[in-house]
Amino acid sequence: MTGIFISGTDTDVGKTAVAAGLAGALRFRGYDIGVMKPVQSGAALRNGKLYSQDAELMKRAADSQDEDELICPVLLKEALAPGIAAEIEGKPIDIDHILKSCRELEKRHDFVVVEGAGGIAVPIKERFFISDLIKLFGLPAIVVARPGLGTINHTFLTIEYARKCGIHVIGVIINNYHGGMAEETNPGIISSLTGIPILGIIPHDPKICTECGELGDIVSLVQYHIDIEAIIGVKK
Repeated sequence: MTGIFISGTDTDVGKTAVAAGLAGALRFRGYDIGVMKPVQSGAALRNGKLYSQDAELMKRAADSQDEDELICPVLLKEALAPGIAAEIEGKPIDIDHILKSCRELEKRHDFVVVEGAGGIAVPIKERFFISDLIKLFGLPAIVVARPGLGTINHTFLTIEYARKCGIHVIGVIINNYHGGMAEETNPGIISSLTGIPILGIIPHDPKICTECGELGDIVSLVQYHIDIEAIIGVKK
């Protein structure tokens, strides 16, 4: 398998932290890891130039030396769905260019960890969604979900939509677990309803702040709490 696509049930579920943690955990296992954030909306400004905060965190975790333009080929300033941000900013999104960047990373590395933008049905341009990008890349997906109330509905709908799109979801990662009755029972219900395994549950780490550029102990948390063998052993 050439890589994995990290999607989520929504925005702010911790996709970046999980993607970075997985990249770092695989690197420590001896794999040459590439990372990719195909589209970044809400990009930050530094020295008058846009950059992807998410891509930088993933790059650091993977110890990647790849060019920033290859890792994140589309940068948009507005913190909106990429399709809307691109329209406002007058920046047409070139899907072929994004695909070429992905293929180049696959050539360079043993395995590529790709992080999406928001949920699986977020529009990238016109009627081209994150789900279409996953299909275009030809990668299996992991769904990152919140632990608390509402996550059964969100996760179930995400997986059902992915199935209808022909996307192979290999598992769900529950992120930012605190505890309590809902958080304790939700993983089992999600797995029972969807037939998709829970690959692991990552506990809350107050040191993780992706907006601040802090990954906390996410790499060790992924190593300890996530079934990495199930991820690297799966076929497309």
